[in-house]
Amino acid sequence: MCDVGNLPASVMIFGCGYIGTALAEHLLHADVRVGALTRNPEKAARLRAMGVSEVVECDLDDPAWHQQLQGDYTAVVNCVSSAGGGLAGYQQSYVDGQQAILDWAQGRGIRTYIYTSSTSVYPQDGGVAVDESAETTSAPETGQMLLKSEQLIAAAAAQFERWYIFRLAGIYGPERHYLLNQLRESQGVIPGRGDYTLNLIHRDDIVGAIAGALAQSTAESGVYNLADDGAAHKEQIVNWLAEAIGAEAPRFDPAASSPRLLRRGGRMPDRRIVNTKVKAAFAWAPKYPDFRAGYQGVLVEGA
Repeated sequence: MCDVGNLPASVMIFGCGYIGTALAEHLLHADVRVGALTRNPEKAARLRAMGVSEVVECDLDDPAWHQQLQGDYTAVVNCVSSAGGGLAGYQQSYVDGQQAILDWAQGRGIRTYIYTSSTSVYPQDGGVAVDESAETTSAPETGQMLLKSEQLIAAAAAQFERWYIFRLAGIYGPERHYLLNQLRESQGVIPGRGDYTLNLIHRDDIVGAIAGALAQSTAESGVYNLADDGAAHKEQIVNWLAEAIGAEAPRFDPAASSPRLLRRGGRMPDRRIVNTKVKAAFAWAPKYPDFRAGYQGVLVEGA
């Protein structure tokens, strides 16, 4: 975790979903005034019940929220997820939504701007180690959309004292455990292949890193990978989960993959995301350094 003794007095969280809600709860416990924007009415009701000072229900790319949002904030966190709908949804959520925030932020004295991007911007394969200097020019189309969104922040950097882009590995945690669900529903067979590296990050470690960045005043603005220390092959993780819940180890079936995965040989790219830069800059270390530590908590909670 990071030192969060100097958190800002107020933080506006855009795209306040899985990560944003956990972040809001963390900040509220630290007596930070929090605002939030979400397109989900149920999530909005939960945020209000938590004590979020103002909650706006709107699509991020819709400038109507500019007039609805009344509070002043010293920091912004954009952790929006895709609205769905393929590339058009990526354009709407990540690119147009980012621009809408930046337009709103002009002249408002925002000191810190944080954006959660994704390690899917990296095209590398073949089991290589990938740090923030790795090329992204050949990223897939969805990754290119995320890169465009990142570039909007870099172009507007003069508006802020500091800005941080966290490229997140695969997210898991309470109420979000895709691999565990896949195993329980597999009936002994999991579509795709298991011989590639999965890079993961627990929800609470993302929240810890963001909170640390909000409290940070010395780390250099820029891009940081956010992944745990325990990258492992999917087959290894699934087999461990199977043993943990008393199930038989499943068989992987590449022929049953989605068309998208079949074009990739039945698996996602095989690479190991390097997290040394974020550790050095923010004195960050994951509370859950690998999938065993993270999923142990999920299993104890009875997920």
